[in-house]
Parts: sequence; structure tokens; C-alpha cells
Amino acid sequence: MKLKYGRENLEFEIESSRVLDVLKANEKEGVKDPLAEVESSLEVPIGTASLAELLAASEINELVIIVNDVTRYTPYDYLLPPLLKTISEAGIKNEQVTFIVATGVHSPHSDEQNREIFGEEIDDNYNFIHHDCDQDLADLGQLSTGNQLQINKKVVDADFLITTGVILPHYMAGFSGGRKSILPGVAGRESIENNHAMMVEVTEEKPALKNNPISQEMFEAAEKVGVDFILNVVTNSRREIVQVVGGDYRQAWEAGIAKSAEMYHLSLAEKAEAAIVSSGGFPRDINLYQAQKALDHADHAVQKGGTIIWVAECLEGYGEERFQKWMDQAQKPEDNIDRIKKKFLIGGHKAFAISKVAAEKEIILISSLNQEQTENIFAKKMETIQEAVDYLEAKHQADYSAYIMPQGSLTVPVVK
Repeated sequence: MKLKYGRENLEFEIESSRVLDVLKANEKEGVKDPLAEVESSLEVPIGTASLAELLAASEINELVIIVNDVTRYTPYDYLLPPLLKTISEAGIKNEQVTFIVATGVHSPHSDEQNREIFGEEIDDNYNFIHHDCDQDLADLGQLSTGNQLQINKKVVDADFLITTGVILPHYMAGFSGGRKSILPGVAGRESIENNHAMMVEVTEEKPALKNNPISQEMFEAAEKVGVDFILNVVTNSRREIVQVVGGDYRQAWEAGIAKSAEMYHLSLAEKAEAAIVSSGGFPRDINLYQAQKALDHADHAVQKGGTIIWVAECLEGYGEERFQKWMDQAQKPEDNIDRIKKKFLIGGHKAFAISKVAAEKEIILISSLNQEQTENIFAKKMETIQEAVDYLEAKHQADYSAYIMPQGSLTVPVVK
């Protein structure tokens, strides 16, 4: 078999009798004409008038488009040309349009990354601002949870606000896209931390999406900011557009949920002794911070005391300073589990997420990290997947079952 690792594939062999299943997404074919689908979603959106009509009815001096950062692949080569054409035809000039990159607490793009993601023509002709969660924020008061909502001032001051994104499973919020463009996308650090602090409750109780407090608060934040139009897509593992949804920030997003769940929520009859999981290659395994989602998904498929072989290149190392600091300071996984319950901090939440798996299961990591860095996250370093599989054979004396998860960041095992 082959599993993605960065921009490459790693091969290994395993006895077929050991494999309970290869957990791949229930793939849907990409639409034949993505540009036409995007155009249609702008002309006949869900829950609103057409984008052209909305723009014509508004007095717009400054229009803001929120876009994803490099860690969340979004097919902007299809989304942006029809969107910008509609905006231009409404009489809105390029200089009146600002792109805000929804970095959340992530680092800004390099110039090269920005051009690669959005294309040279768009990068040259429009103003791009990378959100900074520590400055240039507007205070919008408290949410019903008591969380003080601070949002990028440019977003709040916009006369018309459009958000873009991809609807995929998300280990905390249920699904990405939609309301996540606001919180955490362009929110202040404390607002993000207070929202994400509920992950301890969510990971323990695993509530249904409609009862997920993280998602509920994100919706409230989006409503408070006032999102005028969203343009989201559901993509398959080949990054083809399967569905385009545009329109109302809640109704359009919810219209994409069923398709995404149908593809990526995989029903299992039982848990296994082991899982071999790839984070899905670049950019999903660009660093540990991003790659962790696959570990969380594999955790759902493995029995307590089992083994997870985790394949993630992580060329950028840990990917976040506080995350690394927490791992440096912890002597055992339980230290991070106790610490997050005393005070939630962004970055620390990734240390918690990895530690809660390491507390119950053995993690073997195949990555570019050295042995010290690997052991620092309570994992065992091995150089190849084959070495790890051979270790499994010896550990369980050839008596074990395993799931293989080639698309670990996307596929979510759901045990019946």
C-alpha cells in the first residue's frame, strides 16, 4: 500500500488478514463544470437574493472578502473569478475590495504563498491583509456564553462582507466552513481561546452538531458581525469540487453538511487494536499543529491500549510556539490534560489533543522530526511505515486487527 507523506507517497506491506478495512471517503465525483456551478450559486443562492441584487441594493464603499490561509486548501481558482466578476459588474472597483486572510492564530503567508494560493493576477490587483489576532480589533461585546467577541476591525467596518471556505469534518466544531471564517478566522486571540476552551467538554461528551457549543457560539459570532453572503464548497479527496453552496451564512452552510457527512463520516462495527493513519500529505501534514486532526480521527477507531501508526511529514516542525512549549514542559501526557482544565490557552489545546490520545494508546510517528522531538510529544519515532508494521507484528504476536486510514484528516470513524 501507499500513504501520502508531504508531497510524496510511502509504501509498505501488511498481511491482508490483519486489515479490518481501508477507511476511504465515500467519494463523490467532482462537478463537470466548477465555474458554472459557482456562477449558479451566485445567481441562485440559498436563503438570499442573488449576489448581484444584494450588491445593487447596498451602498458600498468598502467590500471585504474573507479567504482561508494556506493550511486549508480551497479551490480559489474556481471560486474567485466568478465572484470578482459579479462584484466588478456591480460597479465596485478593485481598490474598494479587500481580501482578509483568515489566519486565526496562524502565521501570515509569505508573498510566494499568497501568489500560489490566489494567483498572480488577483494578488497583483487587489489588497490583501493577513488577520492579526492581537491587534486592530473591534470589540462587539459579549456573546450569550459570556465570551467577549473581538473581531478584525476591517471586517467589522466593511459595508458588505463575503466569506469563503470549505466544508469538511472538524474535530472540534463538527465541520469547517461557514461561521468558522469569523470565529476563529478573524477573531481576537482571547475570543478564540474562550471558544476553543469548550473542546475539553466536546471531546469528552461528543455532542451532536446541533448541540455542539463551539459551533453554536461560532454561529452567534457570525450573526453579530453580520455576514452578507457566503460562498463555500464541499470537495472530495482529489480536491475536486463536489458541491457549491452560496447565500445565507447559516442556510447555505447547512446545505453542504449532508454531502460532506455522507462522504467523510464512516460507520464502523468495532474498534481495532491498531490504525495506520496518514494526515493526507501536504498541506495537511505541513506541521504537527495541522496534522493532529488525523491522530484524533484515528483515536476513534482504536481500542484503549492499542497502537496508532501516524504518518505526517511535518517539515515545519511543531507549527506553533505555545504548543511546543507545553510539550517541552510536560513530563507525561496527563500533565497537559490537567493543565488545559485549569486554564485553556490556544496552542496548549493541541498539546492536550495529542496527550489525551497518548495517555491511552501507543503512538508511532513517521515524520521528519528527530527522535527527541518525537518523544517530546509522547510518541515513538520510526523511520518507515514498514518498520512500524513489523513492530506491530512483534508486539501483538501477529494477532491483531487494524484499520488503514489514507485520508486521516478527512475521514471520521463513527463506531455504531
